[in-house]
This record gives sequence, C-alpha cells and structure tokens, in this order.
Amino acid sequence: MRMNMEKTGYRIQAPDEKAMQDCRERWDAVAKPLNGLGRFETLITRIAGITGNADVRLDRRAVVVMCADNGIVAEGVTQTDQSVTAVVAQNIAKGKGNISRMAQTAHADVLAVDIGIAGDLPEGSGILSRRVSSGTENFASAPAMTPEQVSAALQTGITLAGELREKGYRILATGEMGIGNTTTGTAVAAALLHMDSDGLTGRGAGLDVQGLQRKKKVIREALEKYDLQNADPMKVLSCVGGLDICGMAGLFIGGALYHIPVAIDGCISATAALAAERLAPGCSRYMIPSHCSREPVQNAVFAQLGLRAVIDADMALGEGTGAVMMFPLLDMVLAVYHSTVTFAESSLEAYHSFSD
Repeated sequence: MRMNMEKTGYRIQAPDEKAMQDCRERWDAVAKPLNGLGRFETLITRIAGITGNADVRLDRRAVVVMCADNGIVAEGVTQTDQSVTAVVAQNIAKGKGNISRMAQTAHADVLAVDIGIAGDLPEGSGILSRRVSSGTENFASAPAMTPEQVSAALQTGITLAGELREKGYRILATGEMGIGNTTTGTAVAAALLHMDSDGLTGRGAGLDVQGLQRKKKVIREALEKYDLQNADPMKVLSCVGGLDICGMAGLFIGGALYHIPVAIDGCISATAALAAERLAPGCSRYMIPSHCSREPVQNAVFAQLGLRAVIDADMALGEGTGAVMMFPLLDMVLAVYHSTVTFAESSLEAYHSFSD
C-alpha cells in the first residue's frame, strides 16, 4: 500500500536558493530595521524560493475547498448529520458561504470541489465534480477507503494544482467541508505523529462532554483496530482518513511539483499537509502556514512540520477561512517589499547585522 514516490515521479526539488538569497538582499536594502517584518519577511523569501523568482507577485489567488462526507458520523461524533456537507458546499459554490465572502474581500477565487459528497447534487450547483466515491465507509467497522480510492483522491489534488498553475494562479489556499472531518483528521494525525489520540482530540464544531468522550473512544479504538501507530501513510489514510484530507494532501504535493505556494488552513488542512510530507518528503518547504485553530492537534502537527502559525485567533470555522486571511496580510507585506524606498535611495546608511 506504500506509495513509491520515485516510481510515480513525485520527486520534490529543493526551493531555489538563489531566488531566496536575492529576496533576502532586497529585504535588507529596504529602508527599515533588519527583519522588521519578522516572519512575514521569511514567508516572502520562502515564496521566492518556491517560485524561483525574487520578484514575488501574488496577484491571482484561489481557495480550493475539498468537500466530502465521512461515514464515521454514524458513530455520533458530530452534532449534525452529513446532509449539511452538500448544503454548505452549494452555498460556497454560489458565493454565499463564509469562505466565499472572505475570499471576495481578499480578491481570491473560490473553487468548491466535490471529491466525495454523499448523494446527488442538483444540476447547476457550481461545484466542480471530481468525485472519487460518495463518501467514505464508517471506519469503526471497515476501512474508510480502498488504497485505490486514496490514490485517486491524491491524484485529484495534484492534477488540480497543475491545472490552476496553468491558468495563472500564483498562490493557493486549502479548505475543506465535510461533517465528521475533525474525527478523521485527528485519527490520521495521531497515527502519523505516533501520539496518544485522546490528547489531540477536540470538540470539533461544538460537542458536549459526552460527545467528546465518544469521539475520543471511536478514534482510540480505530487506531488499535487497524494497528496504525507504526503504519505507513497510505494505510493510515485508507483506514481512517477522508477524501477531503487526501485531496488536500494531493494539492500540497502538486504545489511542490508545480512550484506554487499552498497555504495551510486549520487542523484538518494541517493534517493533510503532514500526510503530504510523509508521502513526498520535502513538499513542506512549499507550504505557507496561516493560522492555528483551537483544535489541539494542530500545534502538534505544525511542530512536526517545523512550521509556525502567523495568526492565533482561536478559530475553528474551516473552509479555508484562516488560510485566505493570509492573502491581504501578504499583500501588505509585499507593498513594503516592492514599493518602499531603499537605504541607497534615501541616502541613509544601511543597518548592519550582528550575531549574538
């Protein structure tokens, strides 16, 4: 079940060091204190390395929202049933969803993708059909997906990244919509991190105490049932993952393959990012962290990826809403990068860097 990246051609190149060095030199020339914009300067430098160009431009951007249902909702781990997934996905596609409104403000396009919604969607829904299956199995009783379904969902994300790159998009944000996906996300993360799942499990969309305990029990028993603590990532995804997670993991891999930065959203997106890095080592260097959700699993995932969230606002909305917030922040930083006068232009002496 292990995906062999060399055989499938998914070799991840290192980011462009020259472009990053050119970017650092540009930052140091801008008339401001050295590293005055902190981690934002690091992120712009990271994007320069990803794209291979220190002239960083992010004028065309998109949020890709992977929509899928999860059979595990049958175990009572959510407040709502899975019919909500299709309703919210259609609202997103019609420009009426939370992410739709926020993306409009951030001048970003939104692409709602049916990668695994249960049930039929009406004609003219506006949702991009890339359905691998109509939801997943209830992993409390059977593996969530077949290995073939996992591979198909990963390839869907990879292909979308390539298509969007060809259309001229310069940065992507990941989003998801799928009732029950904090359960799948936590199960996948716990297995990949080799950590106790109870400490990583949160309330999701607002479970009460009893619901949270039930959710913890479902995840814990599944990890034991499938013996996942030392399993390879393909088996983990197959047994307890979701089609939305696999699709986003593919988008992250595609970002690395096609040299386009991809912003991580909250805990589910972060789990997909971790799965992508395990499947295609090196692709995390093409990821842009955005926010840290209030689900406890995300801090552990980011620590493993060596990433730090920029926004810490106790959010838990999903859909890519945290990731899209990065776009206007990056716009402001780039305004300084491109437009602010340099020390030379101001006839000022540049700051000097001193090591401690």
